[in-house]
Amino acid sequence: MAEELVLDTAIRDWVLVPLSVVMVLIGVLRYFVAKLMRSPSASPSPDPKLVKEGQVVIRARNLRINSQYIPAKAFKSRKVYYTNEENGLLHVPKEEAQKAQAAMFSDPNMAMDMMKKNLSMIVPQTLTFAWVNFFFSGFVAAKIPFPLTPRFRGMLQNGIDLSTVDVSYVSSRSWYFLNLFGLRGLFSLILGEENATDDAQKMMQMGGGFGGNPTMGLAAEKDNLDIIQHDWALPKMEHHAEEVLRKLLKK
Repeated sequence: MAEELVLDTAIRDWVLVPLSVVMVLIGVLRYFVAKLMRSPSASPSPDPKLVKEGQVVIRARNLRINSQYIPAKAFKSRKVYYTNEENGLLHVPKEEAQKAQAAMFSDPNMAMDMMKKNLSMIVPQTLTFAWVNFFFSGFVAAKIPFPLTPRFRGMLQNGIDLSTVDVSYVSSRSWYFLNLFGLRGLFSLILGEENATDDAQKMMQMGGGFGGNPTMGLAAEKDNLDIIQHDWALPKMEHHAEEVLRKLLKK
């Protein structure tokens, strides 16, 4: 049986609260440092052609992901509309693709901006993790107010080698990772919607996820649509519903 622990209030005052405050302050500081390091040409007004191509990639990706919910005839017509070699929306001539790739690698400002952005992200995270690992290693910092399965033990009790402790307890190191990946909503409230934590999402929307180069995204999504095999889900829905009902009745 898992052991129940009584957490000292000093752990809350000297571990949990300081760690959370430091993570928020570092996120805000990283936003302003990235803003200062960003070159004036790093955020130009969006090119309508690039935005249009990025939206085409997103629409084609949605068609590929949800293809099982439309009949085969409808999927085939949409697939031809996107992948037609003559006038398909995803078709990119070889000359244009080579030019776009050469332009991406020949732009020194893009490489410099990517390096600055990576440094502003990696350096603070590395220093913060070293600080947490040195001062707060081995602490049980908090407890989740609801039961969890043992599969969450590796995620919530990083740095604690006690299998008898209940899974709902969170170690200080795991609390650091939860703050690292779970504060985007708080940063959006503090810094507004136009903050540095959403740069990756903007790049995915405008460039189809290929480093701001929609041309490469068009070609890749065209290949994905060409190889997909359509499998309509409607004929199988009755059988699937029957299986679900049988499982419910057995319980």
